Amino acid sequence: MSAPIDRPGKIIAIHLNYRSRADQRGRTPATPSYFFKPSSSMAGTDGVVERPAGTELLAFEGEIALIIGTAAHRVSVANAWSHVAWVTASNDLGLYDLRANDKGSNVRSKGGDGYTPIGPDLIPAAEVDPAELRVRAWVNGDLRQDDETSGLLFPLPQLIADLSQHFTLEPGDIILTGTPAGSSVIVPGDVVVVEVDAPHSSRTFTSGGLRTTVTQGTVAFDGSLGSLPAVDDLQRAEAWGSREAAGLPAEAPATEPGLDPQLRAKLAAAPTAGLSAQLRKRGLHACFIDGVSANLPGAKIVGTAKTLRFVPAREDLFKTHGGGYNAQKRAFDAVEEGEIIVIEARGDATTGTLGDILALRAQARRAAGVVTDGGVRDFAAVAEIGLPVFSQGAHPSVLGRKHVPWDVDVTIACGGATVQPGDIIVGDSDGVIVIPPALVEEVVDATLAQEEEDAWIAEQVEAGHPVDGLFPMNAAWRAKYDAAKAASAEPGA
Repeated sequence: MSAPIDRPGKIIAIHLNYRSRADQRGRTPATPSYFFKPSSSMAGTDGVVERPAGTELLAFEGEIALIIGTAAHRVSVANAWSHVAWVTASNDLGLYDLRANDKGSNVRSKGGDGYTPIGPDLIPAAEVDPAELRVRAWVNGDLRQDDETSGLLFPLPQLIADLSQHFTLEPGDIILTGTPAGSSVIVPGDVVVVEVDAPHSSRTFTSGGLRTTVTQGTVAFDGSLGSLPAVDDLQRAEAWGSREAAGLPAEAPATEPGLDPQLRAKLAAAPTAGLSAQLRKRGLHACFIDGVSANLPGAKIVGTAKTLRFVPAREDLFKTHGGGYNAQKRAFDAVEEGEIIVIEARGDATTGTLGDILALRAQARRAAGVVTDGGVRDFAAVAEIGLPVFSQGAHPSVLGRKHVPWDVDVTIACGGATVQPGDIIVGDSDGVIVIPPALVEEVVDATLAQEEEDAWIAEQVEAGHPVDGLFPMNAAWRAKYDAAKAASAEPGA
């Protein structure tokens, strides 16, 4: 169905909205964020877009465009879609050479003439399901993007409702709803085609092919007037979609957060009892996460803390923070290899703080474990997964009975201990302790030295010596120990 599109009053675009794109970028937003595009950037199908002289990173982004039909002001999610008149295709073109200059506003990087082609045909919004739309993009006939709105982080009605609480959406306003993975750089001579359709509908609905040809501009930007285009490897990687696609060498493997392998091995060999004794010698007495025990017999966890905070249940707050992509889900989606998710549940064991699905996600991301001073749902299933979890035990209730997932990567209290992101967490059959990163090398080396000493003392006790003067060692026994240690260190000993 075709209809003329007058120049809109506002063009509003969202930054990240497809899971595939977020995975590609390595970051997942908790809430939608937006930017404006000038109406002068609009174009129709079969148009051209210039890559400005002196630039290299013009990129296409196939997107679903929503055209507002009736004014929307503080509308509900349930009613939001009724304010959309038309759905069509768009290409949210952007010049990464100016991206850093704009610092997120995208005024220049995405505001150039012809940077927002729209059309060619319109799909009546009332006749399609916003959860079952599809966007595809081709470059020179090769399919580069193919995703559906079922893969959105923030559903289309939510975007309308969210924007309408800040300003009135007026008839003719256009909302660009995000691009999936596959966006990449285009060069002069390339032809991009974007199409939106409803593949699961009983009827055929399509925007038709929105075609744009890239040409080479001849006029460079004037540095005397403003900042000039500039690119680095980060912009190249994001514009092309990956370092490999950009022709860049692979990045060096990231080290485990906060811990190198040697330090991790030392901590794995050091018992929490010994570590806690060394912390106590240095004046740290509040290092214990009390009341928790392991779901797996003999489990040992070593890692850096990734924190998650719950606040007490309150119905209005759970409504705003408990659903959707909440703090709990963000924490488990973002945990890195070698990290331990530490959860503040205020010592309340009468509801679950995680279950088998989140345990699977943590394991898939190679987390070192989970520590919570609350309960665990699906306790047996979580244990079967093999993820070490230290908790107050099993409880069948869902999170919302007692908690609202509130924040991640903040200072929390867990089991009576203060835990900051990046703190060193060590847990074994004796319990779980928190070690400040600045002290960890000193503490673990002292612990291992003490373990060696204690093993020698145990040998003497086993041989029949009394503990008086031996544990702890007096001067005489200390001399014997030093002599035995020196002898064992001699070559051939």
